[in-house]
Amino acid sequence: DRQTLVAVLQFLRRSNLRESEEILRREARLLGDDLGGNVATVATSSPGVAAVAAVPPGKGEARGDCGINPSSRREPGKREPVCCSQPPGLSVMLGRKGAVVVEDQPDVSAVLSAYNQQGDPTLYEEYYSGLKHFIECSLDCHRAELSQLFYPLFVHMYLELVYNQHESEAKSFFERFHGDQECYYQDDLRVLSSLTKKEHMKGNETMLDFRTSKFVLRISRDSYQLLKRHLQEKQNNQIWNIVQEHLYIDIFDGMPRSKQQIDAMVGSLAGEAKREANKAKVFFGLLKEPEFDVPLDDEDEEGENEEGKPKKKKPKKDNVGSKSKKQDPNAPPQNRIPLPELKDSDKLDKVMNMKEAARRVRLGPECLPSICFYTFLNAYQGLTAVDITDDSSMIVGGFADSTVRVWSVTPKKLRSVKTAADLSLIDKESDDVLERIMDEKTASELKILYGHSGPVYGTSFSPDRNYLLSCSEDGTVRLWSLQTFTCLVGYKGHNYPVWDTQFSPYGYYFVSGGHDRVARLWATDHYQPLRIFAGHLADVTCTRFHPNSNYIATGSADRTIRLWDVLNGNCVRIFTGHKGPIHSLAFSPNGRFLATGATDGRVLLWDIGHGLMVGELKGHTDTVYALRFSRDGEILASGSMDNTVRLWDAVKAFEDLETDDFTTATGHINLPENSQDLLLGTYMTKSTPVVHLHFTRRNLLLAAGAYSSQ
Repeated sequence: DRQTLVAVLQFLRRSNLRESEEILRREARLLGDDLGGNVATVATSSPGVAAVAAVPPGKGEARGDCGINPSSRREPGKREPVCCSQPPGLSVMLGRKGAVVVEDQPDVSAVLSAYNQQGDPTLYEEYYSGLKHFIECSLDCHRAELSQLFYPLFVHMYLELVYNQHESEAKSFFERFHGDQECYYQDDLRVLSSLTKKEHMKGNETMLDFRTSKFVLRISRDSYQLLKRHLQEKQNNQIWNIVQEHLYIDIFDGMPRSKQQIDAMVGSLAGEAKREANKAKVFFGLLKEPEFDVPLDDEDEEGENEEGKPKKKKPKKDNVGSKSKKQDPNAPPQNRIPLPELKDSDKLDKVMNMKEAARRVRLGPECLPSICFYTFLNAYQGLTAVDITDDSSMIVGGFADSTVRVWSVTPKKLRSVKTAADLSLIDKESDDVLERIMDEKTASELKILYGHSGPVYGTSFSPDRNYLLSCSEDGTVRLWSLQTFTCLVGYKGHNYPVWDTQFSPYGYYFVSGGHDRVARLWATDHYQPLRIFAGHLADVTCTRFHPNSNYIATGSADRTIRLWDVLNGNCVRIFTGHKGPIHSLAFSPNGRFLATGATDGRVLLWDIGHGLMVGELKGHTDTVYALRFSRDGEILASGSMDNTVRLWDAVKAFEDLETDDFTTATGHINLPENSQDLLLGTYMTKSTPVVHLHFTRRNLLLAAGAYSSQ
């Protein structure tokens, strides 16, 4: 659209942003030749500004390969981890309505220009109550769907009044109607109530989100026609303009959804996910395990004369091997993303893992795991993060006094490598050289790592137990060596607190998420991120790798969960339904399902392949901070601030799933009324909120938290 482009260029020239103007000219001409006149915009990786994809000329919708509707400007399109040589934090956004320029310190006059064409401010209450009366008097089947309009219309009408300086009308409008909104929007309304003057809007992020991301409503065609007819008959242009300008109505054919079905899915900052957002193919299967021979060393010693023993074990081992030899039809190609090669020590660890697995307890409703709780006593420094190694030999705590503390939970003490001077004295040819390089004198069961300058919010051990990651309020992620117990690298990319970090199940890669609303993918040997996942409208509070390492899940304070493709940085799933910020994520061991926990105390279960919510586990009365599936996926454990660990029957939760085409297409999910029959047990602590859960290789459940005296 040349007109739009010209308008943007003129705006840039007026604002003296010559450099940006040049970049845009160059970019447009470059892409103009390649894409037959498409106008593309420049993506920046500045905090809080999403990149925007190209808009083909003369179309309302962007092409399918973008996965983005130009009008919903904050949806993540195709994203490359590139940084353009542009003034920091400037992103040019093109929608249907001309151009909007958003800077890091938002130029509100530009962003809010749409709030200019005004009707009579005194009639706003009348318009809103007229629509409210119409919706409340419509048939039951339509009422539930149309009620979704109340909240976004209320916010936009209020903001319009404030922006146009009708302060008394805005105040009376807010007081009259804010009580009608759903309870899960209370926090957003609290922020909104503090915006009473045009000046207040200047740097307000919530405000900006509402303007730049279209609120998504999913409504059946019949309900939509009813609404349209009503607004046109009443000539209620004010509301119709807002609907067209600020809302994205995702219309589906078929029966309207019931109140329960809608309530299960709504509640996020920008409404529901569009159905299109969850259509991309996801390879949720597991990668084939590498094959290698299992040495039978310790069994040979057990009894050479009892030949039965090793023989009996041998076929068992083959089973473990053969299980992974079949290629999972839903798995990604083995070389889809480059993964590190197995070292000898990794192979040894896999062998140990197989031996442990052979002795694993099969869990189920009849056989619940024992739970071992690690309570951090006298943690006056404030425990903010916990992780346990895969083989359950070490536990790490991140503390608010900016220290990271590592404990050994086995009789083996933590030893570090000797100093350089001592190492030079060692005979390098001796057989036990690996033992000799370790310093026995300084061995202890606790090591303290100093380096961060703010509370440590996330910790993660590498799968091979050689490294440890920690992330902090100071904006850095640090990589520590567990051989020397020193800091190797500080990764700087986030400008604000980093809330979570996690190693890939294959090591080498790790992910971090923070207050700047983006998640970043890193590799240990690169000091710049490899991918930047932008799209959330608020802090990224937790991050998790999929078991096949090709995908990353992020939970956010915008009350949504997104699944990102590591290969190209695309967002392939958006899950809405939680009513508060997300604080825990767990993938099932087979990679098919995702469990999520939030401040609303609910645990939601998602089918990744179909992009659907398939379960809701109610029981916790406070934030769910920890989720973990047992090693074979039979049981889901959840730990919460309400001082309990709860065990749920995962097999039963995921059986008989209705994932027919209709459900997938329209999102008519039918959750069982009562999740109590899935609850297998509740275990109270005396006064310890549960921060972390971990199943050992033999399915013993380890839990951790700090004792709180109040």
